[in-house]
Amino acid sequence: MERALTAAFFAQRPQALPLYETLEAELLALGEDVQAVVQRTQITFRNRCVFAAVSFARCPKREPHSIMLTFGLPARLDSPRVFQAVEPYPGRWTHHVLLCSAEQIDAELLGWLRQAYAFARIK
Repeated sequence: MERALTAAFFAQRPQALPLYETLEAELLALGEDVQAVVQRTQITFRNRCVFAAVSFARCPKREPHSIMLTFGLPARLDSPRVFQAVEPYPGRWTHHVLLCSAEQIDAELLGWLRQAYAFARIK
């Protein structure tokens, strides 16, 4: 059922599906408690709380193969890779990173995602 929901989510942008599947595998590998939840406008990844999400809403390039990855951390990242960072409330920074290729899912990004996963577990 979940695969059918994922396919429906990517129906308008099927070129982005392979990139998402690469990212999804890495996110699910963070822990046995990780769940992917397909919603109308995003796919969220959660353990105790949501720690990451994939969407198209903020993709500025509108390239058919790109996705926007959003994740939360306790501090702001200072990186040119971060498209936007906002602090919706004290001690919670939401970061948006535009992904256009599987090569961008590298050690640095995976380190941030591990931190987001750990942060969500203690909230």
